[in-house]
Amino acid sequence: MTKYETVIGLEIHIQLKTKSKMFCRCDNFSVKAEPNTNICPVCLGMPGTLPKANKKAIEWLYLLGIALNGKIRDGFQFERKNYYYPDLPKAYQITSSTDKPVDGGFLELEIDRETRKVELDHIHLEEDAGKLVHGGDDYSLVDLNRAGTPLIELVTKPDIRSPKEAKTFVQRLRAIVRYLGISYANMEEGNLRCDANISLRKAGGKLGEKVEIKNLNSFKMLERALEYEEKRQSEILELNKKIIQETRGWDDAKGKTLPQRLKEETQDYRYFPEPDLPPILVGKTEKNGEFLIGEIKNKLPELPAEKEKRFEKEYGLSRADAKILTAEIEIARFFEQTVGAIEETDKSAEEMRRYAKKAANWILTELFYKMKEKDEDITKIKIIPFHLASLIDLIESGQISGKIAKEIFNEMYETGKEPENIIKEKGLEQITGLEELEKIIKEVISNNPKSVEDYKKGKEAALGYLVGQVMKETKGKANPQAVNEILKQKLV
Repeated sequence: MTKYETVIGLEIHIQLKTKSKMFCRCDNFSVKAEPNTNICPVCLGMPGTLPKANKKAIEWLYLLGIALNGKIRDGFQFERKNYYYPDLPKAYQITSSTDKPVDGGFLELEIDRETRKVELDHIHLEEDAGKLVHGGDDYSLVDLNRAGTPLIELVTKPDIRSPKEAKTFVQRLRAIVRYLGISYANMEEGNLRCDANISLRKAGGKLGEKVEIKNLNSFKMLERALEYEEKRQSEILELNKKIIQETRGWDDAKGKTLPQRLKEETQDYRYFPEPDLPPILVGKTEKNGEFLIGEIKNKLPELPAEKEKRFEKEYGLSRADAKILTAEIEIARFFEQTVGAIEETDKSAEEMRRYAKKAANWILTELFYKMKEKDEDITKIKIIPFHLASLIDLIESGQISGKIAKEIFNEMYETGKEPENIIKEKGLEQITGLEELEKIIKEVISNNPKSVEDYKKGKEAALGYLVGQVMKETKGKANPQAVNEILKQKLV
């Protein structure tokens, strides 16, 4: 039992993928744009300009709040958060961080086969700032293309108890966000950004002094930074020294956190209601507000946890396989489209469960192996679900062997061709002629007298060896079941 208990809270920023920015009509996608080209007078906060709230961004805020079991308030007022920074041209940020649209909520996690419920403090909506590009020790450049991007901020309670749990929380949140279709949520591209607050305390004691770690942009980085900080703080406490409340950054190359600034007191941001935006009103069952929660709730898709349970029940998948298949919406969609293509062939319920398990196995083994080997994402691969379904059907109907199927699959992955066309092009049709097959089997029996003798003495493994020799001679084109039956007849 460890002497100290770890307490972690997360602040997560999620860039929404709306077509336009939060308070103007500028294009919200600036990945390939030249610096400072995707801007307008509203982005820049020029005198006389008026913001207009993006309705879709507010709707998506509520959609996430519902998905995470939050309490939707009757309305909220955007406000100005005043501070100066070079990439904030207005010298204030429009936010809703004090008049929160969504209170509370929770997300259930499974950690080491135990279910944990992580409580949320709130969820709010704001605009993003621009970006500084540091060119060296003596200058920095400002790119305001990102300024005004719709940003959801989710704040947990200090309810997370380990670095692993923190990583799992962010992974699960990203999956939900992608299922909802509201953000690309790629940490490496800055669509999902995470700050972590961590402190140590004696078990059951009062909270210790917290340290904030800023801008953690990968799951691995989040876990490593928290593990380092956990160890660093523990060593300080063991020496009976005090933890300094501060903000630290993570140096991935050095594998350590480094101090950035002290946090001795809370900064006064001088919040006040945004005078140029009306209050946002919410209706529950009647249209007494611009946003009707009942209608938004009806847009909620099947989420990862629900899909996972359905895959187990409907297709008989193991919990572990169902969890992997539902972790990413693109993987889940590929699996469901493969199974859907198989269902069109009019299989019985029992056959469908068997085919679904085969599809899961092909995706989790062969497909994942090829994607890892090629360092490719499932959205970029050439193979399509319908073709994988056809391949599985060819195996199950006995038209090709498992060995040939793997060869065909590799070609499908590289070219995107249909399995039937690959079979014809490469001459991989299975040997079905009884006369030709019996001739090959007769030669194998003649060339392996010891294995024949072993089989007749009751050694079943010898039969497997002989089947293997036949498959080798036919280059995998023989039907293994037919080979088994003919061999048994010949060896009586």
